[in-house]
Amino acid sequence: FSVFLGIIFFLELTTGVLAFVFKDWIKDQLKFFINNNIRAYRDDIDLQNLIDFTQEYWECCGAFGPEDWNLNIYFNCTDTNLSREKCGVPFSCCTKDPAEDVINTQCGYDIRAKADSEQKTFIYTKGCVPQFEKWLQENLTVVAGIFIGIALLQIFGICLAQNLLSDIEAVRESW
Repeated sequence: FSVFLGIIFFLELTTGVLAFVFKDWIKDQLKFFINNNIRAYRDDIDLQNLIDFTQEYWECCGAFGPEDWNLNIYFNCTDTNLSREKCGVPFSCCTKDPAEDVINTQCGYDIRAKADSEQKTFIYTKGCVPQFEKWLQENLTVVAGIFIGIALLQIFGICLAQNLLSDIEAVRESW
């Protein structure tokens, strides 16, 4: 059991080191993941809810900005797009008006056809990847504390497993 815990601990440690070393690759993979999900936004209701929650929580829009929504067939700004949501963004990209009790689900319609300065008053213009990085930097001590706490619990588990093993060996020898 202690060997198993040791292997898991070593794999977690290796993952953490690799994540730090290859952070640019991870950032690219995150962008790729978000952009693929943007393409499938209306295809899967669970994915749509996840994207909406993420954009509302981090007050962001798209992977690196609202223009990422051009990847979605309903929100792109091409002439062939006949959707009512053309040149728009989902409602989760919209800034919230504290005076409104009901969410305006059409607040993002045609917003990307407007000037950038006008967009900033209605939607979040920062992307979710930079907002996640900002959140991670602001909460680095909490995140590091959680990982260190988990690591200490695993090391404690390894020590208890080794102690149990030595107790079992001692009992066997006394027979």
